[in-house]
Amino acid sequence: MASPNNEGLHRGLQERHIQLIALGGAIGVGLFLGSATAIKTAGPALMLSYFVGGLAIFVIMRALGELAVAYPVAGSFSTYAYNFLGPLPGYITGWTYWFMWVVTCMAEITAAGIYMTYWFPSTPQWAWALAALAIMTIVNLINVAAYGEFEFWFALIKVVTIILMIIVGLGMIIFGIGNHGVPLGISNLWTHGGFFAKGFSGPALALVMVAFAYLGIELIGVTAGEAQNPEKTIPSAIDKVFWRILIFYVGALFVIMSLFPWNEIGTKGSPFVITFDKIGIPAAAGIINFVVLTAALSSCNSGIFSTGRMLYNLALQRKAPAAFGKLSKTSVPVNGIIVSAAFLLIGVVLNYLVPAKVFEYVTSVATIGAIWIWAVILLAQLSYRKSLSPDEIARLKYPMPLWPVASYLALAFLALVLVMMAFSEGTRVALYVGPVWFGLLIASYYGLGFHREERITRPAYARK
Repeated sequence: MASPNNEGLHRGLQERHIQLIALGGAIGVGLFLGSATAIKTAGPALMLSYFVGGLAIFVIMRALGELAVAYPVAGSFSTYAYNFLGPLPGYITGWTYWFMWVVTCMAEITAAGIYMTYWFPSTPQWAWALAALAIMTIVNLINVAAYGEFEFWFALIKVVTIILMIIVGLGMIIFGIGNHGVPLGISNLWTHGGFFAKGFSGPALALVMVAFAYLGIELIGVTAGEAQNPEKTIPSAIDKVFWRILIFYVGALFVIMSLFPWNEIGTKGSPFVITFDKIGIPAAAGIINFVVLTAALSSCNSGIFSTGRMLYNLALQRKAPAAFGKLSKTSVPVNGIIVSAAFLLIGVVLNYLVPAKVFEYVTSVATIGAIWIWAVILLAQLSYRKSLSPDEIARLKYPMPLWPVASYLALAFLALVLVMMAFSEGTRVALYVGPVWFGLLIASYYGLGFHREERITRPAYARK
């Protein structure tokens, strides 16, 4: 049986695209609107949670980078699981990542409709959701460079907003801008119950929210099959994105919790809105609404991109209909994109028809799916490295540091996140629904006879 690869796909993503895709994937609506909830859970020590989570994610990204540089293929995690863990893990990983993004994008499209009604309250919400889906689908059908260009500018908007907020906030903290020249200082970080105001359990519980704030950073692996120079662009993006994310997340939280008592954040709206409003920007709410709109469109754009590539790769593995392996004249997996978009359309309708609890149960699969994908990346890299000779290891172009200790520590972090999920009612449901999803996938794998196909450990194309 032929091994899945990325023949036919066009390498149209430039280094600037890859850099911003990696950065934009990890900075979402959660930072702008959801940070207040995380702050209430952990207090000022939330910064420590983001730092620890950032270290774990960096290890996962380095593991992914080692594989992506050695084998820059479109299927990414599914291909690596297939080659180094076996056909069943490859099957589960491909379909789980596809479903994870479909469900995530269902919510993001609906959110885009809600954000647009801020300016156009008389227009039906579903109309904006449909328009967002149509535009992002067309962008992805043009060519991979169009996807990269849109994602570049979407990510840039988020990055510029955060940088401005940090600069403005530091001006208020150090020089008293917006406070009649009286510096605000940083005493709010410890004067309301201390830095560990919620004890050590608060930051531990917040690790769940932190982990899912970073969801999307693994997109860089999906882009590897269409990067112009993956040996250069992938390592560059991974090495830079870690420090940038820590600056943006930890830096933004440092400013916000220095300016306002942590136990009051969230009572007066988004921390970003009240920060801009404090220095006299009357359109602060409109500005942040525009930013979160672009964040939702960015997620939708990336979701359609990655789901199309996953179906394409599953078709090459013969674990999905062969039609999904078809490429358009511009070298994009047209059928995979269109079918994924069709499922997203169903999701927009379901948001109105099914009870909120039912939709919450479905999205919990996306939650558990993220943990699965990250764990698979680490396990696949462990298996891959163990299969190499000392000479092959010495020739690795982007070796993962502190192997294998760093890998096991990152796996322990993911296990800790799973344990913490059991302590929150909102996330506990994922621990019930997730096993059902994986059970269905395993049943379909054996029921459709895929287990009869020959298992491959390291195919010919993967040897160097």
